[in-house]
Amino acid sequence: MATTEDIGLSVGKTESGGDADSLLLWILVWSELIAFGALLVAFMVMTVADVEGAALLRSHLHPGLAALNTVLLLLSGWQAALAVRLGDGPVRRPLVLAALFGLGFAAVKLFEYSLEARSGIGGAGALAELYFLVTGFHLLHVVFGSGILCLVAWRPSRGNVVLIATLWHAIDLVWLVMFPIVYLT
Repeated sequence: MATTEDIGLSVGKTESGGDADSLLLWILVWSELIAFGALLVAFMVMTVADVEGAALLRSHLHPGLAALNTVLLLLSGWQAALAVRLGDGPVRRPLVLAALFGLGFAAVKLFEYSLEARSGIGGAGALAELYFLVTGFHLLHVVFGSGILCLVAWRPSRGNVVLIATLWHAIDLVWLVMFPIVYLT
């Protein structure tokens, strides 16, 4: 049976001792941050260009649910960091907890979407579409990352734990920037 190292999921070491995959990891992280950054800049420009639409959009949002989601992602990130800190110790539990907090985020976000859809958020036009694009793209990252956290918990290796924790923290960082831009301004 193939291990996670066999299928290229781990962060390997070169003979000189450096991380062979760390460059690719950081390219991925930075490309994600740039993509989300561009979407958030577009969102901010749209809120300035369409003040009435921005006010209408914000009247349909639920900052309390978004704050709950912030707490869930912070707890999840804490568990991912704990898994890294444990090194070769028992990392399965914190990885699974990180994934569960991530899935809790997804459940709250889907509930929030249902409330927004029923309240007529679509009347905000292009700004509502951009809101769903930005937050939906982030939601997909959370769901996918939660699945990878579970996969790594099932077959943990030090390199994979570090890899997913790094990516997970990038997902957290995006939300920590997105939350005030979308919900509090």
